[in-house]
Amino acid sequence: MSYTALYRKFRPDNFEDVKGQEHIVTTLKNQMKADRIGHAYLFCGTRGTGKTTIAKIFARAVNCENPQDGNPCGECAACRAIRSGASMNVIEIDAASNNGVDNIREIVDEVSYSPAQGKYKVYIIDEVHMLSIGAFNALLKTLEEPPSYVIFILATTEVHKIPITILSRCQRYDFKRITIETITERMQELIKAEAVVAEDRALRYIARAADGSMRDALSLLDQCIAFHFGDTLTYDKALDVLGAVDTSVFSGMLRFMVEKDIIGAIELLEEMIMQGRELSQFVTDFTWYLRNLLLVSASDCAEDVIDMSSDNLVKLKEEAEMLETPVIMRYIRVFSEVSDRIRYASQKRILLETTIIKLCRPEMEILNDALLDRIRAVEKQLQEGTVTVKREESHAGMSQAVKTEVKKERPALSKAIPEEVREVVKQWQSVIGDTQMPMKQYLREARLTLGGDNRLVLVFPDGVASDYFLKQPDHMEQLNRILSDRAGKEVEAVVQAIEEDRDFEDVHVDLQSVIHMDIEEE
Repeated sequence: MSYTALYRKFRPDNFEDVKGQEHIVTTLKNQMKADRIGHAYLFCGTRGTGKTTIAKIFARAVNCENPQDGNPCGECAACRAIRSGASMNVIEIDAASNNGVDNIREIVDEVSYSPAQGKYKVYIIDEVHMLSIGAFNALLKTLEEPPSYVIFILATTEVHKIPITILSRCQRYDFKRITIETITERMQELIKAEAVVAEDRALRYIARAADGSMRDALSLLDQCIAFHFGDTLTYDKALDVLGAVDTSVFSGMLRFMVEKDIIGAIELLEEMIMQGRELSQFVTDFTWYLRNLLLVSASDCAEDVIDMSSDNLVKLKEEAEMLETPVIMRYIRVFSEVSDRIRYASQKRILLETTIIKLCRPEMEILNDALLDRIRAVEKQLQEGTVTVKREESHAGMSQAVKTEVKKERPALSKAIPEEVREVVKQWQSVIGDTQMPMKQYLREARLTLGGDNRLVLVFPDGVASDYFLKQPDHMEQLNRILSDRAGKEVEAVVQAIEEDRDFEDVHVDLQSVIHMDIEEE
């Protein structure tokens, strides 16, 4: 006997086995129990979400001799005949290949004949949006007023292509994309039945790659099991089969782009290509990685919506601090554009290489977000004290780059920084983590320096952040308690406000940079 694919072998036989579409299952079961069955239904939604499966279960339920709580019994003659495909009461039509007026007229003629057995004749028309305008018009009158024993179930993935005159005559049911958790749980049930051992991490990756489609997930699982038959299905093996890459590769690629290291990024891409990784899949997964990075950058509580291990999440948070939110959004925009183009590109590698170079060199773009990225790069150079000036030479048509060191006069710093102040500065990020919103947000704006009496000074831009501490003493007391706990000694900080257009380093020394330098030297 030939092998049966998993999605066919484990197709649900009753409403209880359908996963992820509880809102539709409950409605149809209640219609069955209350005997309020409609004459025309429209099932719309993405591929592999259960439209045809629920249509077949409903067709069995309305013809079942002994329905149980809205479900078909599966034992009566009608249920067995419909399941085996031998029943004349359930007619499945593929509108993709039967989309003409003559095909629909045949249905209209057949409708006039009542069923020889059972209560209803059920017409399941799949991909109904493929019907021609003439075919829709031929179906219209019968769909509006069919005989009492006829039920139409129309299924489509592109509901916007269906005429409004058809939509208004049907009960519409929108099938949702199935969640990663639901798909993973279903696959765990199936591998137990198939006596297959698989890592949960591998199943979750397959579920995410399925993009909300249970059928796609089971097809990918089938493929992975076949490739490594008899072995444990690990996360790395799933990546091999699907032509995907590990999260560490995304992290490496991102860091190369942040550092503007074109050679490193191209060499990493070359390594992926030599390993046989699918470039289209890489673009899709890397865009998803950037989405996670954006969530971490924009929110302090993004862990609940990010499917990632704790180790990778720590690395992701570290990378989120390396990039500003507009830069991440630019990366997402560029890779989203590439994901649409790479499917049809004859030279996928060249397209991806030029994209990486464009991200490493924002001066190649003239869009607003690229210009902002270029401004940020210039600001960073100015802060580091190194500016590259280009001037044109009149002879030989040559241009020469001259590096000029810009040195600022910095305020003097007391040689002896108190130990408790040094300890607070070293652990400043942890101090921020110990506070709650909105104090946490305001402390991120603070710059640390040393006062004349060797006390820790927190300098804020003049406004809401400084007022939060200066005008509300209890907030200052709470901060001092946290600082003392961190230092292990009594610490009393002072808050100062500074005008936004005034340069902090003109009048203060940045303690964080000084103390961090001391740590590096040790």
